[in-house]
Amino acid sequence: MALPEDFDLQDFIQRVLAEDLGKGGDVTSAATIDANAQFTAEMNARQAISVAGIELAAAFFRALDPDVRIETLAKDGERVAHGATLIRLSGNARAMLAAERPALNTLQHLSGIATLSRQYADEIEGTGAVLLDTRKTIPGLRVLEKFATRMGGAHNYRIRLDDGVLIKDNHVAVCGGVAEAVCRAKAANTGLQVQVEVDRLDQIEPALSAGADGLLLDNMTPAMLRDAVRIVGGRVPLEASGGVTLETIRFLAETGVDFISVGRITQSAPAVDIGLDYLIS
Repeated sequence: MALPEDFDLQDFIQRVLAEDLGKGGDVTSAATIDANAQFTAEMNARQAISVAGIELAAAFFRALDPDVRIETLAKDGERVAHGATLIRLSGNARAMLAAERPALNTLQHLSGIATLSRQYADEIEGTGAVLLDTRKTIPGLRVLEKFATRMGGAHNYRIRLDDGVLIKDNHVAVCGGVAEAVCRAKAANTGLQVQVEVDRLDQIEPALSAGADGLLLDNMTPAMLRDAVRIVGGRVPLEASGGVTLETIRFLAETGVDFISVGRITQSAPAVDIGLDYLIS
């Protein structure tokens, strides 16, 4: 998986399983299914999707049945059609039933993000603009959700507050102006690029004169974005942001901006439909 090296997979799996199993475990399966019963199952896509989280899903089954046999038939980042089999499993029935919901929840959620990200990325293909994600993620799941956006064709931007200086409108308001905010950020010598949010064209030159390394053009119309591109003339990268939808992103990309950030790809992505279909072995 393309997850950061410091992501603790086993810790994540154990925490999610503990949340679902509680102290008593799967009491329904224990009461109705023989301890040695074996099942074969297929995890199938019930709609066309972009996949993210295959290995995570498999890890839930391995955690509860180390002897489970898993055949992975799809890869993270792959587009699959409606009806495609993603994983084939064979192992202890009780363990598979206990792992089913955590595995599906994770795979459905992350693949939902990847699928929506892919739709946005496809919309701007050929324009030269790059799709960026944001920090609008579910608390505690940022690493996984940003992994999912990458699997859908987006690029990660600002994993945390400490990996980039982004001066937003509230920073500007407290500092008293765009130029003053940029000057303070540059004087701090963080070693990081300084990007500043502007929502008016008359803020561009003060920001650049103060040393801004990039501009975030917030909630600007396509006409304003074209003017901003002309004013900047390639001096710094330009990112369009704010209220971007599938219906508008192409128009924004065609203005000549370098990046478009979309909070919706993590904040509003619906889970995709994936099911685990059991066959008695």
